[in-house]
Amino acid sequence: MSIIKKPVVTEKMTLVSEKLNQYAFIVDRKVNKIEIRDAVESLYGVKVLRVNTMNHNGKAKGRMTKAGYLTGRTNAYKKAVVTLAEGETIDFFSNI
Repeated sequence: MSIIKKPVVTEKMTLVSEKLNQYAFIVDRKVNKIEIRDAVESLYGVKVLRVNTMNHNGKAKGRMTKAGYLTGRTNAYKKAVVTLAEGETIDFFSNI
């Protein structure tokens, strides 16, 4: 089971990471904060101070087509915001 699925790299999270030293990740919905902390520390080699999580439920969406009105849902996911110790950073673009 993969705990961390992908990092969240947006304009807002880039500004937050520069100001508050926080980074966001999309994680598996079944993991807890301790497992997320251990995974980030082992994967990136940094010291994690705090982990905040939030569950995002899928939204109901619909669209009109020739065949009629089609309905569906977007995927639900869990996001974790990780605060690192002073002086620690994560570089997501070093492998490119």
